[in-house]
Amino acid sequence: MPVDAHPESESSGVRAHVADSWLRSAAAGVQVDTVDAPITLPADALRDHREAHPLARVFPLLDDVLGQAARDCDAVMAVSDASGQLLWVCGTPSVLRRAESIGFVEGSNWDERLAGTNAPGMALRLDQSVNVIGAEHFRHSVQRWSCAATTIHDPADQSVLGVLDITGGDDIVVPQTMAMVRAAARMAESELARELLVSGRGAQPEGTARGLSVLMESLGRNDTLLTVDDGRGHRRTVRLSPRHSEILLLLASAPRGLSGDELAVLLYEEDSSASTLRVEMGRLRSLLGEDLLASRPYRLVAELSGDWLGVEAHLAAGDVASAMRAYRGPLLPRSTAPGVVRLRASVEGDLRRAVIGSGRADLMSAWTRSASGADDYEMWQAQAHVLGPGSALMPLVQNQIHRLDRELGPA
Repeated sequence: MPVDAHPESESSGVRAHVADSWLRSAAAGVQVDTVDAPITLPADALRDHREAHPLARVFPLLDDVLGQAARDCDAVMAVSDASGQLLWVCGTPSVLRRAESIGFVEGSNWDERLAGTNAPGMALRLDQSVNVIGAEHFRHSVQRWSCAATTIHDPADQSVLGVLDITGGDDIVVPQTMAMVRAAARMAESELARELLVSGRGAQPEGTARGLSVLMESLGRNDTLLTVDDGRGHRRTVRLSPRHSEILLLLASAPRGLSGDELAVLLYEEDSSASTLRVEMGRLRSLLGEDLLASRPYRLVAELSGDWLGVEAHLAAGDVASAMRAYRGPLLPRSTAPGVVRLRASVEGDLRRAVIGSGRADLMSAWTRSASGADDYEMWQAQAHVLGPGSALMPLVQNQIHRLDRELGPA
């Protein structure tokens, strides 16, 4: 394939996550003929940022394990922070000079929204291991390279610290490369965890349990995934039934608790006997334990966190992009419980209004690519207004507006 061929010209099809990345890149305003990536950490700031970063403690290990392997096969090893800024780029002088021609240098930023489709940026976006092969890159200048990357997590709270990447020629595109990158990243995480134990950070003194905490994951799911931490190092994950998912979500939304009558009104579409609710609560208490679910009123006795609460928190802070990343879909989408329906509409409506008000085409594009946003006429129109006539995405957006005009008819 010619170096300057764009992946959209391929007739054999495109991997779904790559296609999604192209759309995000185009919506963010990245141009396919842009040669290099922007520098967001100049040399003086880079040095201080790098020295203070947690990955500085394990970089020598990464360089010894993966950096040397990269040099041996004429490739480049790179380590970024959680915002896509490259903190270290390692390789032989000749390979580093070639990488410099596309802006793959220390201090440059390879977030998809700035550099287009690439493995470090996509790994950060998806929080998983990915490879991007040649012409799958969005920018023409990068299409003679292939890369494999994976995220590195903080062992204390599992947040993303950064990305480990190896970039090279066609010979990089083999399963062994990804296995090597993943193994090096896990080794780094293990070393960080060992340091955590040695230093005592995060350790709980004997007999001082933090108390119960629960994490509820209900966005885009019909059955809540509940993770319970007893505060003494024991965690368990439970997949709740649809009805129990509704009950727990309603209780999570009422910190002071709900009486049986209040819970029944929010839970059942039609009148239901008090005994029906008592049976459900008895089953739920047997599943979760007496120490987690209290009665009179019904309430959760634990420190609570939830994925929909994270969306609301990001919106309250004015961070619409983080709210969109956290939003995995409607809250318990199949539930018809009145209280859940109302909460679902509230979360989705707040996020939708924030996206329209953001003026950001990439966020609007992400919304309209979702199942619930594909027919959102107002969002398509807002996206067209923000993009302007010169955007490569404009034909796609206009086609969707014309489709909805035909399907919906005159207003």
